[in-house]
Amino acid sequence: MAAAMQQLLFLFLLPFLRELEACGYQSCPATKPGLLNVHLVPHTHNDVGWLKTVDQYFYGAKTNIQRAGVQYILDSVIPQLMADPTKRFIYVEVAFFYRWWKQQSEGMKLSVIQLVNEGRLEFVNGGWCMNDEGATHYSAMIDQMTLGLQFLEETFGECGRPRVAWHIDPFGHSREQASLFAQMGFDGYFIGRLDYQDKMNRENLQKMEFIWRGSASLQPAAADLFTGVLPNGYNPPAFMCWDGLCSDDPVMDDESLEGYNVDIIVSRFLAVAYSQAEVYRTNHLIMTMGSDFHYENAQLWYKNMDKLIHYVNAQQSSGSNVNVLYSTPSCYLNQLHQANLSWSLTQEDLFPYADGPYQFWTGYFTSRPGFKRYERASNNFLQVCNQLEVLAGPMSREGPYGKGDSSTLKRAMAVAQHHDAVSGTEKQHVANDYARRLAAGWDSCQVLISNALASLMGRKEHFVFCNLLNISVCPLTATSSRFLVILYNPLVRSVRWNVRVPISGLVYEVTDPRGQKVPSEVVPVSNFTRVVSRGQALASSELIFQASVPPLGFSTYSVDKLAVVRLPRTRAQQELHRAKAVPLQIQNEHLRVLFDSDTGLISEIQNLDRDITLPITQNFYWYNASSGNGASSQASGAYIFRPNGSEPFPIAKAVHTHLVQNTLVQEVYQNFSSWCSQVVRLYVGQRFLELEWTVGPIPIDDNYGKEIISHFKTPLETGGLFYTDANGREILERRKDSRETWKLNQTEPVAGNYYPVNSRIYIKDKRIQLTVLTDRSQGGSSLLNGSLELMVHRRLLFDDQRGVGEPLLEFGEHGKGLVIRGRHLLFLDNVEVSADLHRLQAQEEFMAVQTVFSPGGGSPYQKKARFQKQFSALKKDLPPNIHLLTLAQRDQNSTLIRLEHQFEKGESANFSKPVTVNLQDLFSSFTITSVREMTLGSNQQRESTSRLRWTTAVRKACPQPVASRLNILAITLDPMQIRTFLVTLHYKNSSSTQWVR
Repeated sequence: MAAAMQQLLFLFLLPFLRELEACGYQSCPATKPGLLNVHLVPHTHNDVGWLKTVDQYFYGAKTNIQRAGVQYILDSVIPQLMADPTKRFIYVEVAFFYRWWKQQSEGMKLSVIQLVNEGRLEFVNGGWCMNDEGATHYSAMIDQMTLGLQFLEETFGECGRPRVAWHIDPFGHSREQASLFAQMGFDGYFIGRLDYQDKMNRENLQKMEFIWRGSASLQPAAADLFTGVLPNGYNPPAFMCWDGLCSDDPVMDDESLEGYNVDIIVSRFLAVAYSQAEVYRTNHLIMTMGSDFHYENAQLWYKNMDKLIHYVNAQQSSGSNVNVLYSTPSCYLNQLHQANLSWSLTQEDLFPYADGPYQFWTGYFTSRPGFKRYERASNNFLQVCNQLEVLAGPMSREGPYGKGDSSTLKRAMAVAQHHDAVSGTEKQHVANDYARRLAAGWDSCQVLISNALASLMGRKEHFVFCNLLNISVCPLTATSSRFLVILYNPLVRSVRWNVRVPISGLVYEVTDPRGQKVPSEVVPVSNFTRVVSRGQALASSELIFQASVPPLGFSTYSVDKLAVVRLPRTRAQQELHRAKAVPLQIQNEHLRVLFDSDTGLISEIQNLDRDITLPITQNFYWYNASSGNGASSQASGAYIFRPNGSEPFPIAKAVHTHLVQNTLVQEVYQNFSSWCSQVVRLYVGQRFLELEWTVGPIPIDDNYGKEIISHFKTPLETGGLFYTDANGREILERRKDSRETWKLNQTEPVAGNYYPVNSRIYIKDKRIQLTVLTDRSQGGSSLLNGSLELMVHRRLLFDDQRGVGEPLLEFGEHGKGLVIRGRHLLFLDNVEVSADLHRLQAQEEFMAVQTVFSPGGGSPYQKKARFQKQFSALKKDLPPNIHLLTLAQRDQNSTLIRLEHQFEKGESANFSKPVTVNLQDLFSSFTITSVREMTLGSNQQRESTSRLRWTTAVRKACPQPVASRLNILAITLDPMQIRTFLVTLHYKNSSSTQWVR
């Protein structure tokens, strides 16, 4: 009864509390003009997993690993804020706050709402976590931010909306991150880590605060963001750390007792303030008072800060010009804005990050490549899950297979974006926990997808998800004489997809949704794959066919095993090749690939359409990971890449090759060693060359840690330039041994030139461009003229002393090292048209077709339901430059739609043009009944959004983008623009929902 009364009181008082809102900039404490105002920002940094799992951090378990319990931090801080209206506190990680909030009484919730409404408890950043910026894809970055911002909006309203982005711990910063934050409506962005040389340069020039132009395509100031580098990372000044985890002396202010130190602390504080003022431009300074998991006993911090404020401010009566106050990042930002200065402009990104000579944090671009691939595949699966939840409506969540759920995978994916998750910089048991969470999310989404497919197909099938197809494992297809292959395409344009299905027969017949026979071929499972699958594979061969899948829809193909025994063409053609001793090559209608007769390595690629021939050699090498040397004791580890020398060692100088040559596919198997192999593959009609590599277990019996690269050598004159993507979106130019705005003293000629490659890297001369697409984030570079290299795997023997406390060994089965299989896609084309191909293919790889199997013979979903073998939720294909970034159920009443122009300004003669679409006329499954355009994070209406305007040193203040009146019949997107809509839907009847192509 008491709980029910509390709930009623909470619901009754909530509207009145909302009316009393005085948050935001108007809630900021008063400062003193003419004085040096020091804004103390009480904060805690709570890693969403690192040395301990998320659950262990929340509850405070495993104190033998680390003393850290997030629930106690919030339990301790809130009473301190409630007792004193001058105190402030900021909180960041919504993944933790969400858990804590669910456990609170209604009375405590009302108190917290009051603190938020008064600006005394301020949320900054607002994402589910503080995501990494080097190994993350923009799609997942947006999703995790949206998840956190949505919770804050629903719980606290406008006062819960963060004004400031706060990335104090990620290991380097991407320009795309700044762009996304700006598009989410943030007024400012504060970072903690900056390359030590860059920071010294900025301090000397008083450029610690600047305007970051996050996009070269979007109209300023749509992607411009005020950015500040914090003075001390995110830690308090020396000798002023007053947490239970610290060892500094408290403020002892009783002169009659031993240890009185007020004068010493005040003097130290003033010295820090004056020193900091020399490198910042205004009479306002920010100091971070807190660190990792601080404030479990908040009284320690606040009691000492109370004394610090009192005694420092008391010096004003003696002529001191320093004023100290409790504050927040947004209040500090507001004071900088009121200073009305012009600020320097930065347009590059802030990679790579080094915290000292020989200490480049570029190893984590590749660390834990297996998890990096799992995270990328999980995002693909989540988007499919989100889309089908919307397309099938409530029937996806309640259906014949149980309760479907997308939220489990959404939260697991959001946690995986943390800067110690997908980065690969966590302890092994924590990495295992991240993977476990993703697996649970997959299980929940598989139920939802099964419900949705049954509804849309009109047939209750036994749907089977084979998640090990990359190593030819699928028991259903390997043991069945008949089965269905259901292919779902999450893109808004039709695709042709190469299907490979593990089987055990010799001859099969494949029919498409219209009952027409489809050409297919059988190839044997390679020995490489047999070794990797370790006995899991029941299949002896793979069935290959090409499928056509409509936009935002599915196609169902039937496969029947025929009782015909004949010699496979594959073996016959292999014998023919050997008998004639033909020079080794593979070819389709677009590309020809030649191999050196002595080494077995690729020697040349020809683009037959463009009449381009490029000599090229591709091989695998390994860098000897440093354990420390005379120059520095720094070892290579999970964070840091430091090879023991600039020259890598070839795994093999010549390889054993094996040719498989068919009508649909041609493959050359290359065996480099017992732990490194590759398949060079060309499908019919394919405009790129596929390299499927398998690396591991990396041997360490020789006591050498190894960092494995795939290296490409060409005669292209590249002049030290190469190009990488920023989080899967815009392309950035890189120059060897150089930084755009400061002079680099290069101490690591290899690691210091590595950059994150989230989806692609390329080199070019005036005419020819060679592009490599990746299937996960990796570190990459061009260290020699005409060369490219990508780090695919690493196994190390030493910790790099950055806190994780264990080497990156990654044991697989039977105590051996981890085996990693991945794909690189090579494009060779003219510079002018390369973007047309690699942009679209990168998106097709990222939003890959999802394959689901069924033995067939299911029962009707409803009485008289017709079996629909093909379906599209769109009335027609959208233009190639338009991407449906998001189609997801936001809540019970609204759906989130994001449309994206996926080409940069001036990038493509064909596609870098504005595009207009009719939002009302896109979908066949439902009708849109209302539309609101939102900011990127979907927590503010676009028309009512007003960001702080800043002036740069190179031009006057950029005009505030004006939101034109929304016309859903003509939604125009400019290059690189993302437009976000919250819509309500009306579903059509079942007969009109099933649209057959």
